[in-house]
Amino acid sequence: MSDEVHRRGPARDAAVVVARDDQGLVAILTADFPRHGGEYLFLPGGRRENGESPQQCAQRELQEEAGITAKRWQPLGTYAITLESTARIHLYQARDLTLGPQQLTPTEEDFKLSWWPMADAITAAAEGRFLLPAGPLALLLAERAR
Repeated sequence: MSDEVHRRGPARDAAVVVARDDQGLVAILTADFPRHGGEYLFLPGGRRENGESPQQCAQRELQEEAGITAKRWQPLGTYAITLESTARIHLYQARDLTLGPQQLTPTEEDFKLSWWPMADAITAAAEGRFLLPAGPLALLLAERAR
């Protein structure tokens, strides 16, 4: 059994979503991450469940974490999560949004949703206010794709 399988189970792909409303505002989540020293920004996303395609994962995570469904989906790229893992991160942009209630799990109950201008979100990424790198990368790719 590899170290990766032993520590966390088999490598699972993940998805991250840049959800943009009709005014171009981006759905940003915030939560406190005490292990990492405070509150951070992040985009909706998470690990794939068995049998899910990357886009189905993105759709589910967007609905659960942000209460958002989208009619239009644009892939932004797929990247390795780390050199040691076979897991990939799939980045998407979601448009034509419908808002509903968040469906948070107990470990997500402090997730707060807010809407940011893209330029402000990219500035926050440049300031190191995102904990994980996939969110800033997705924001930059979404801005470039428009």
